[in-house]
Amino acid sequence: MKGDVIRRVRAAVVAGLCLLFAGPGYSGWLFFHGDDSGPAGYTETRYPIVLVHGWFGFDAIGPIDYFSAIPEALRQGGAEVYVAQISAANYTEVRGEQLLAQVREILALSGAEKVNLIGHSHGGPTTRYVAGVAPELVASVTSVAGVNRGSPVADFLVPAHDEPVSGPLLDRTVTALAGLVDLLSEGGYPQDSRAAQYSLSTRGAAEFNARFAAGIPADCGDGEHVVDGVRYYSWTGIRQVTTLVDPTDSLLAITATAFRGKPNDGLVGQCSSKLGEVIRDDYAQNHLDEINQVAGLVGFGQDVPELYRQHANRLKNAGL
Repeated sequence: MKGDVIRRVRAAVVAGLCLLFAGPGYSGWLFFHGDDSGPAGYTETRYPIVLVHGWFGFDAIGPIDYFSAIPEALRQGGAEVYVAQISAANYTEVRGEQLLAQVREILALSGAEKVNLIGHSHGGPTTRYVAGVAPELVASVTSVAGVNRGSPVADFLVPAHDEPVSGPLLDRTVTALAGLVDLLSEGGYPQDSRAAQYSLSTRGAAEFNARFAAGIPADCGDGEHVVDGVRYYSWTGIRQVTTLVDPTDSLLAITATAFRGKPNDGLVGQCSSKLGEVIRDDYAQNHLDEINQVAGLVGFGQDVPELYRQHANRLKNAGL
């Protein structure tokens, strides 16, 4: 009986999410039709690509993919692609250990020696953790708007003292919401909102970087491109409102005020995003546009899946 209730709740929430994210067509069909795959093998990297979600992320909920239309775009050109499922909210190290276990499974399944990790938002530091503890398993790390130096949005929630500004009630509520995301995506992982807030804060990121410094630049430029045999890349956007029809843009415009005029994508600052070889640091995209969400409403002229295809080709040409 309890299982039936859970299934009904999951179905109802998924249906609601489909209406929110899909609207009149899911996975960004307005911006990527899939009929222009380029030359054969364009994205056929030597090692599998593993996409890693950020805070409050997931691999898929019903027909909704976190990396909207991106895995399909990569596979069309020959890439072997996996999408990780880890805690929606937790410490970077906890998420990193979960990802490491999945990387080992992927290697066993694919027969490959290494993987190319691509992480968005909190997925950036998470992939760096795996490269730091097991560099022999990682060919490259790519940070897409990675929170590599923390975010002032998280700093607002985690001040200098230990008790979050959000308070215990809101903290438990956010943890419960992360648990709901995990339930709907059938992850089965522990959630801890307070831990995630700390890891994403400037203080938490600095502590993490003291142990995992590979690729982190000394200033707001490029970091070291190759460390322990792992090649590091990054890119980010610096816009918040990119289309008038995406309801999340206005929310990102509000969170952007925490950056006090410094370039940011609504949740992550331009300098914080940089890691290794900086491909570009000024795309006309916000934090959700960078994963082709919501429903591909990313602004006129933007083809986000194509950016990932181009990067896969970059990895291919580098022998990765």
